[in-house]
Order: sequence, then C-alpha cells, then structure tokens
Amino acid sequence: MKVADRQTEIVSEAEWLVARKDLLTREKDFSRQRDALSAARRELPMVKVEKEYIFDGPDGKETLADLFEGRSQLIVYHFMFGPGWEEGCKSCSYLADHFDGANRHLPHRNVTLVVVSRAPLSEFAPYKKRMGWRFKWVSSHGSDFNFDYHVSFTKEEEKKNKVYYNYTMGEFMSDELPGLSVFYKDEDGDIFHTYSTYARGLDPLVGAYNFLDLVPKGRDEDPDSTMSWVRRHDQYEA
Repeated sequence: MKVADRQTEIVSEAEWLVARKDLLTREKDFSRQRDALSAARRELPMVKVEKEYIFDGPDGKETLADLFEGRSQLIVYHFMFGPGWEEGCKSCSYLADHFDGANRHLPHRNVTLVVVSRAPLSEFAPYKKRMGWRFKWVSSHGSDFNFDYHVSFTKEEEKKNKVYYNYTMGEFMSDELPGLSVFYKDEDGDIFHTYSTYARGLDPLVGAYNFLDLVPKGRDEDPDSTMSWVRRHDQYEA
C-alpha cells in the first residue's frame, strides 16, 4: 500500500508486533536522550541581565521584572509582529494557538509565559482579539529588547544582508524572526538569561506537530516550504 510517497508493507498482527516492539526500544532510547538533553539545558550557565527594559502591556508600562508576575521563571515567546504589520506571522500564530492551554498549568510550576512583539501594543491588540487568545502579549517598541535577543533586525543589517540569528551569521530573511527566551529571577530580584532558542528549536512547542508525527502521512509537508500549508486558524477552508 502506498502512503504519502512511500510503500508500506502489509503484514500479519504478529509481524507488526515485532516491528512495533523494535520501534518501542528506539522510542525509549530517544526519551532517555531527551531527558539527558533537558538536564543539560537546565545546567547551562546564566547571564545577568543588566539592562533595564520597558514594555507596554494591557495594564501600562512594565519592566522585565514585572513580567514575572511574582514567579521566579519567565518564558518569553518572541512573536513576529513588526511595526506597521496588519497581521501576525502565520507560523507564530500556529504556535501561539497552543499557549492558552499551557497557561492553565505553567503557573503551578512557578512559570510565567509572556509573548513579546516589537510592534506597538495598539497594532497587535486587534489581532489578538481576532484570534481569541487570552495570553499576555506586550510590546517592546522603543526598547532594545528584540534586538538584544536577536529576533529583530535593523535597516543597516538588511542593507548588508548579514544578520546574527540562531547563533550564527546568515543572510537577511526578514526584519522580524521567531524565537523564545527564558529568564530566572532570584530572591534578591536579580534577573538572569538562561536560554534562548530559534527556528527548528521551537518545533517541540507545536503540539499539533506532535500529533501529526504519529500518523502514517506524518506532517506531509512540502520539503522546500514546510509550513506553506499553515493558515491562521480563522483562515482554513471548512
């Protein structure tokens, strides 16, 4: 039988069970590797955040410390929504559809999740309402925050066609790119940057992809444009 672009063998239940148990061994090995990688991530050294950043939120001006909302761990998703944009990035929107569900649980592990974009608050607030999202979304407009964490880029960088993204120099792709950064606040109120990830590093956060990885056709994406099928959730055809 042909599934996607490959031939799939049809076997007996007993033969299938042998293959499934072999895969289970590999899955368990992968789980152990993932646990070890997660432990290594937690053991990364930290960098103290010395700069003061001011954000514009639904309740007014806030500092980076304010974004923790009394907790010690902060996850910032860098959402691609630049000044003057009418809509947010569709891929970021695809990922952001998972945030409200996660937010039912994260506070109970001492974690606050906040979304940050460089556009003014007034420009992305209507989009947030349209999408029906409830998570906190603040603007870094007028601050260096997005530039310091390498998700926004200057006109000069665009002209040079050279930007630092995902820990390497590469060609300019857009004035905004996606990412995620993690911060820790100690008992003295000092804030530390512990982790950032970009591009495919965001993949584990997309729950829909994890479901698709379980089915015979998988993600079934165009290898040259993997997320071309993705739409904002109010733009899919019925």
